[in-house]
Amino acid sequence: MPQTIHDFDVRRIDGKPASLSEFKGKVLLVVNVASECGLTPQYTGLETIYERYHDRGLEILGFPANEFGAQEPGSNAEIQEFCRTQFGVKFPMFEKIVVKGEGKHPLYTYLTQTRKTSLGKEGSDLYQRLEAKGMGPKEEGDILWNFEKFLINRQGEVVARFAPTVTPEDPQLTQALEAELAKA
Repeated sequence: MPQTIHDFDVRRIDGKPASLSEFKGKVLLVVNVASECGLTPQYTGLETIYERYHDRGLEILGFPANEFGAQEPGSNAEIQEFCRTQFGVKFPMFEKIVVKGEGKHPLYTYLTQTRKTSLGKEGSDLYQRLEAKGMGPKEEGDILWNFEKFLINRQGEVVARFAPTVTPEDPQLTQALEAELAKA
């Protein structure tokens, strides 16, 4: 099993190969995203914190996924255009991957096995609605929905996981982010 997130190879949204090792020394926020979700406006908050903290070492890595209500049906090119024109996204985006269930990308297997629970989901309206519809997590550690966030320290270790209901502006997330950015 990989030791850190830096051990993974992925593809950028334009199809070019990439290694997450290029982000060594950076604080990362890894997010599974979708274009047709009620939470899609979180792109605005993600871009805001990216612009605010990028100079201090933050990178946000967006991974489109279509496992939740088929809310990311587009091609990589369509997703890239949507993010750029609708939300002005400048943070790195990667090709659409599977983040839950059969065919789960090894990166998300690592993330969800390393940090099995999310902060901020218990008691949330979203969590209750998903459970009522039988759409909650099937296995321990499963991604709950679009816009789940993993905070990675400068050494490539997963230090926190935030539920989709924790917005990018939420003090719980920004305080954890600022704490990691303050570490050398």
